[in-house]
Amino acid sequence: MTTLDPLARAAALRFWSGPVEPIALKGGITNANFEVRDRGRRFFVRIGDDIPVHGVMRFAELAASRAAHAAGLAPAVLHHEPGAIVFDFIEGTTLTPEAVRPRPMLERILPLVKRCHYELPRHLRGPVLMFWPFHIFRDYAASLRDAGSPRVKELPPLLAIAEDLERRLGPVELVFGHNDLLCGNLIDDGRRLWLIDYDYAGYSSALFDLGNLCSNNEVAPADEEWLLGAYFERPVDDQLRHRYQAMKCASLLRETLWSMIAESFSTLDFDYAAYTADYRARFQQAYDSLKHH
Repeated sequence: MTTLDPLARAAALRFWSGPVEPIALKGGITNANFEVRDRGRRFFVRIGDDIPVHGVMRFAELAASRAAHAAGLAPAVLHHEPGAIVFDFIEGTTLTPEAVRPRPMLERILPLVKRCHYELPRHLRGPVLMFWPFHIFRDYAASLRDAGSPRVKELPPLLAIAEDLERRLGPVELVFGHNDLLCGNLIDDGRRLWLIDYDYAGYSSALFDLGNLCSNNEVAPADEEWLLGAYFERPVDDQLRHRYQAMKCASLLRETLWSMIAESFSTLDFDYAAYTADYRARFQQAYDSLKHH
């Protein structure tokens, strides 16, 4: 086992009081995650280097993670080294899409999203990133072409749709977005919710996080409508509804292209081809619905 092996890297961190035996945890599709017991405590360790092709820069993740803790969203950062962050371990249940969807859970999630958008930035230090999905689409496409991906022939119609979505969206108000609201990034400890994993955090539109939350977890249309009204604290009009649907499509397209990139570049053991197929179908369905309204 070399020092490049994630488990060996987790075990070798300077933070430990002595030899440790990291336990691999399931769920990471950008990082390798481990539980480590040391000094009578449990710690959560994320191992992952910069991933420029995905726009993941660990200095930004570290800054956002620290700010998220200060804003009461996420566990404390206890230690970091290049390619590794050690957090307090959260005892709780990782949510599933089925757990996210009910209205009472959405009512618990919404304050976390708003706190991320408006309170977290008050605690940020150092340079920060912008997360603009339409730039990301163009960059992903260029990376796929550079890699000679078999997906290249699929790109022209997808990029044409991306331009249409950007026009439909129009001007946006910037907030500090989480930008990866998968169910696996929400933990319920029985008393409160935690919002974790700030790999993709950066300034964006609130509509991306809302569309991302609902598209990733297949939230029912009536609950999407409630979420929009509750977030913006006003009745939902046709313009807001249309802009939201455009960004929801963008979220699904981003997940599709992200997975296409991962097919070519990721070394993690994950079925990215199936993930691509799933999100490509969901994206097309959402875009077809948008065009007919």
